[in-house]
Amino acid sequence: MKGFFVDIEQAALENEDFRKVLYTGARLQLVVMALKPGEDIGEEVHELDQFIRVEAGSGKAVLDGVEHAISDGSVVIVPQSARHNIINSGYAAMKLYTLYSPPNHRHGTIHKTKADAQADEEHFDGTVSE
Repeated sequence: MKGFFVDIEQAALENEDFRKVLYTGARLQLVVMALKPGEDIGEEVHELDQFIRVEAGSGKAVLDGVEHAISDGSVVIVPQSARHNIINSGYAAMKLYTLYSPPNHRHGTIHKTKADAQADEEHFDGTVSE
């Protein structure tokens, strides 16, 4: 079978890992993330496009220095080369999923914590889910 099927809301809400890659295609990647209160993804710039959907929690998205309040149901589109960060400023975990186009992380990557992610210099290596 080709493709990938998941209840993405459930997968995002049940995820406890900072980052977990669920699916990697040649041109698209699906990742779930959980940010602890006060935690952020870390300011970054990608040479790819990114879609982020918040499933639980609240905080802010910062795109090229402009802050936007985000919460359950918010979507953030991060265009290529935009400096960005997602910050959990709430009192509960922020659960989200993100789509990278093209993929950004090595297929199967799981970072339990932000520290694990920062210590791992992994990047997409061309390996896909199917």
